[in-house]
Amino acid sequence: MDWFLKNEKKAIKEIVAAIKQEIENASVQGAVIGLSGGIDSAAVAYLTALAIGKKNITLVHLPEKELSKNHTDDAKLIAHQLGIELKILEISNPLNEISEILPQVNEDRMAKGNLKARIRAVFLYSIANLENKLVIGTSNKSELAIGYGTKFGDLAADMWPIGDLYKTELYKICKELGIDKKIIEKPPTAGLWANQTDEDEIGVSYEKLDKFLIGLEKQISEDKLAEDLELSSAQIDRIKNLVMKNKHKGLMPKICKMDRNWQ
Repeated sequence: MDWFLKNEKKAIKEIVAAIKQEIENASVQGAVIGLSGGIDSAAVAYLTALAIGKKNITLVHLPEKELSKNHTDDAKLIAHQLGIELKILEISNPLNEISEILPQVNEDRMAKGNLKARIRAVFLYSIANLENKLVIGTSNKSELAIGYGTKFGDLAADMWPIGDLYKTELYKICKELGIDKKIIEKPPTAGLWANQTDEDEIGVSYEKLDKFLIGLEKQISEDKLAEDLELSSAQIDRIKNLVMKNKHKGLMPKICKMDRNWQ
């Protein structure tokens, strides 16, 4: 079975054209990208540079005291290899101030992680407002399918250029783009707390997750997918629960419609 895309060059060309068109349609001066030091934001930075040129891009890295310095070093590496200045803005102060007002946040790892992501979104959108640019998101199809992201945090964006690429496909795209091997081979992480990795949190490798999601799209039975991919029933239940539980993250807020036939 053919699981993933076969023509990386064509995919890159389509994404680059889409980014360029979106920037032109919005009549803005360029793009703001949160550069985490990981593969997703690296890919988006490279693709956006091809689309609109390096001088029209603002790269922003938003560390805080719990984030490993390795991520900052990797963000610097990506920006250096692209030839784009990197803005490094510490978010520890606003994080601490909010945590003092809502001390319960410090007792809930997920709540604190989501708060970090939302503070980063505030910075990115503030810079975009000041510079008349769009915020270009870095979420991929795997993450969007299972809701692996923070609502109004890293999921806040004006465009998702890699939103129709599974994580496994993204590795091929990054090799084609010439992104540093160190970044490609780095274990994926949302960087929300120490030693956190995507695959540990999801409970399955990205390759198996992606193949399972594609299999569901192709209407292959769960039993066959479980056998072919060597997935346990617990892993399948975990993936399905993530998809169902997080569907709301891909929807616009619900509007309560009025019939207006009041007497």
